[in-house]
Amino acid sequence: MAAVAPGSGASREEEGTGGDATTPQPPAPTSAPGARLSRLPLARVKALVKADPDVTLAGQEAIFILARAAELFVETIAKDAYCCAQQGKRKTLQRRDLGRVSLR
Repeated sequence: MAAVAPGSGASREEEGTGGDATTPQPPAPTSAPGARLSRLPLARVKALVKADPDVTLAGQEAIFILARAAELFVETIAKDAYCCAQQGKRKTLQRRDLGRVSLR
């Protein structure tokens, strides 16, 4: 049962779908064949992990989590650096923009 707003003739569910000022959510991961869950090559991440003399074993789940964490880190630092560039009225990132990013 849909609730109708007085005088509009539209349900409240329909009202919430238009012109929302919220940020768009990323698409949910798909289970389609060939869909990549990680944008970084897991073999390279595994090679980096194996290069650490303190690591003896690393499971596939751990490699995936490390790859995903690295992706999120790069994405966050790039967005923050881009904000610094925009404050300087530029669209191109420069090395100094990365230096201005504060790690929280």
